[in-house]
Amino acid sequence: MTDQSLSSPQLPIALLLQAVEAQLPPSVAGWVDRQPVTVVPVTSIDELMVYALRSRPRFIVIDGRSPVGDPLAACRKIKRDPFTGVVPVVYVAPDGMPARVEALDALADDVVSAEMDDAETLTRLRCTLARSDRDVNVHPSTRLPGAPAIHDAIRDRLDTPFAACYADLDHFKEFNDRYSYVEGDRVIRLLAALLHDTVRGLVGDDGFVGHIGGDDFIFLIPRDRVDDVCTEIVQTFDTLIAYQYSENDRRAGYFFGKDRRGQLHRVPLMTLSIGVVTNERRTFTSSVGVSALATEMKTYAKTLPGSVYAIDRRTDDRSEIQTPQLTETGARQ
Repeated sequence: MTDQSLSSPQLPIALLLQAVEAQLPPSVAGWVDRQPVTVVPVTSIDELMVYALRSRPRFIVIDGRSPVGDPLAACRKIKRDPFTGVVPVVYVAPDGMPARVEALDALADDVVSAEMDDAETLTRLRCTLARSDRDVNVHPSTRLPGAPAIHDAIRDRLDTPFAACYADLDHFKEFNDRYSYVEGDRVIRLLAALLHDTVRGLVGDDGFVGHIGGDDFIFLIPRDRVDDVCTEIVQTFDTLIAYQYSENDRRAGYFFGKDRRGQLHRVPLMTLSIGVVTNERRTFTSSVGVSALATEMKTYAKTLPGSVYAIDRRTDDRSEIQTPQLTETGARQ
């Protein structure tokens, strides 16, 4: 098994809590060696936490059969810390069901032992990392895929006719300040459900919805469905958002809030701005280019009144943003 220090920058690290003279079961040792990681052996709980907090590991293996203090306590400490708790922990337990149950009670993500056959051991190890990747790439509030999955989804569509749509709330901070972050989180979840249900309902498996963070979302749809999907989203949003306000604010269409200087000003009800990028007139070679242009279009859409969507109709050799035309739906395109 590789024994290297943190000085190797090209690979993520994996931590192995184990006595110096101990050996992992052959199937576990072989699996660890095949992972694209730099293995860092540690021999105490304190050392384990230092490395885990300094550089989030790809995974941690705790050998519960070797004399390293209290390995179950080490597992609990890793999993109960909010920073290190997302790191998958594989616990190598002594033979016997009671030892496995103890490890699971200590919050280990999975447990293996020498008495397991190789097929079961390798399946457990593989699934541990798969579950971890799924969980850490999902936004905890909306359960939508996060930035890594968004980039993968864009990359997978570069050779197909697609549209990337960047959705962002207007006047969300002022709403948070007036109604509390709890109500703000509820609005975020409402928007996530609206985007997910609309995209799923209109384009099915051809669509994708991701949550960048805060009130920023990306959804990917077939290029020829932009008007249908975006119009449905902005119209439904305008219908639903009014009911997130008090009756007085809803009837007035605004409330009074303070700016950074403490001056009162009218804050309108929230609207939704969507910047749309397609590969109809442009050629993209990476998700980074799509994301950058979608951000630019979202920023432009936010300069327009009301809930709108603005489509980039430029070609690769043009840099100006054309003035959008108002459609009968009240959305801009």
